[in-house]
Amino acid sequence: MVESRGHLNPGAPEVSLSRFPMGLDDLVRWVWVARWDVPPGRTVTQRVLQYPTFNLVTGPDGANLYGPRTVVGTRDLTGRSWVAGVLLRPAATPLLTTTPPVALHAGEEPFPGAPVAAVTAAVHDSADPDRAVAAVLRDWLRPYAERVTDAGLLVNRVCALAEERDDVLRADQLAEEAGVTPRTLERMVRAHVGVTPLWLIECRRLQHAATVLREDPGTDLAALAAGLGYADQAHFTRRYRAVVGETPGATRRAARADTG
Repeated sequence: MVESRGHLNPGAPEVSLSRFPMGLDDLVRWVWVARWDVPPGRTVTQRVLQYPTFNLVTGPDGANLYGPRTVVGTRDLTGRSWVAGVLLRPAATPLLTTTPPVALHAGEEPFPGAPVAAVTAAVHDSADPDRAVAAVLRDWLRPYAERVTDAGLLVNRVCALAEERDDVLRADQLAEEAGVTPRTLERMVRAHVGVTPLWLIECRRLQHAATVLREDPGTDLAALAAGLGYADQAHFTRRYRAVVGETPGATRRAARADTG
């Protein structure tokens, strides 16, 4: 089982969410399956600060390719249903769509040919649904994985560096670590992800901040801002509010209320 820093309000009793690897590591980061059963008259809102890459999502009505967002996205869940998603590596994007990634920023497009019936059967497999879903998706996506290019592998590495290296705070630092010029970095990231290299870094910082505030609401905000490389607490608060839609203090208060 893998964990995500992108899901900002996990733990809703009406929602079951699992994440797991499926192989094809150059193409796919992980698979996630969400199931929900919300009583009539109620709505459960899920909030996600998405990783800077694409999601290929299959549900009862078909499949869609979703582009990344640079603000928190929400989805209101009602009734009873499910979706199975694949969090893709950046290398996957040009293999799955001819639409420029920037045109799918915060958007979506249908993905015809998805094995919807097979995924549906796997989700409802009574023995081991996660394993069954992984097997179906692996067979479906393997031909794409065999076409990953060297350029795609380089962008995968760039995105991994931006996410894992806390000391990388600027796009020029990221370019240097990747061994390319800043201009080349900008072009490659936009061509595969549709966002700027700086957003790769900013997303990491804000996902981390939201996770820390949710799990440890007593965290000192000034210390958190400094540790993430922001100039001061005010700058951190402005960026957090612009992306997450609330102040760090509001996130902290909500976490205290949930645990109190």
